[in-house]
Amino acid sequence: MSAEADATPGFGALPTERPRRVSIAPLVPDELLAAARAGDESAFAELYRAVHPRLLRYLRVLAHDEAEDIAAETWLQVCRDLAGFGGNGQGFVAWLVKVARNRAIDHFRHGSRRPSVPVPVEQFIPIAGPDDTESQALSSLSTTAAVALIASLPTDQAEAVMLRTVIGLDAKAAGQVLGKRPGAVRVAAHRGLKSLGERAGDAR
Repeated sequence: MSAEADATPGFGALPTERPRRVSIAPLVPDELLAAARAGDESAFAELYRAVHPRLLRYLRVLAHDEAEDIAAETWLQVCRDLAGFGGNGQGFVAWLVKVARNRAIDHFRHGSRRPSVPVPVEQFIPIAGPDDTESQALSSLSTTAAVALIASLPTDQAEAVMLRTVIGLDAKAAGQVLGKRPGAVRVAAHRGLKSLGERAGDAR
C-alpha cells in the first residue's frame, strides 16, 4: 500500500482564530474501526485512506526517505494485530502512530543514518512573525516545505508538533506515544510552533 502525503488537500485541520488547543474531527470514527476489525475490507480501505497521508507526513519528519518503507511495515503489523485491538478510533490512531514510531526507531537503531533534507529558500512563502498561531506558521507553506521545516526542529519539538497539529492527537494521547507527560508535550509543541514562525519569517 502506498500513498503520497501531498495527495490530500491542505496540511491539516488547523485553527484560524485566536490560539487554542488543536481540535479536529476524529480521523477514525468508532463505527468505522469496528467494521474494519470485523473484517470489512471496504471499511479497512476507508480507514487506511483517512489515516495514511497524515501518518506518512509524520514519518517523513522522523525517517525522511525511509518513510514509505516504514509506513508499509507499520500497516502490515496493523493488518496482523487489528483484530486484537480493543480501543476506540482515537486510541487506534495513537496506537498506529506508536507502532510507526517504534518501527522508525528500530530502523535507525540497526545502523541507518538520518539524512538531511535541504529545503530551498524559494519554497517558503512569507508569513508573519514569531508570535503567530500554528495556523499562521504553517498554512502559508506547501505540505512538502512545511514537513521539511518541521523536520529541522529538535526531535522532541518536531514530534510534538506533528502529533498535535497534523495527526490530531490530544496532549494525553501524544504523551502516551512519546512516553511523556501531557504538559511536556504541550510545551514542546508550543516551542516548536514558535520556532517555526521565526524560521519561516527569516526565510522571507
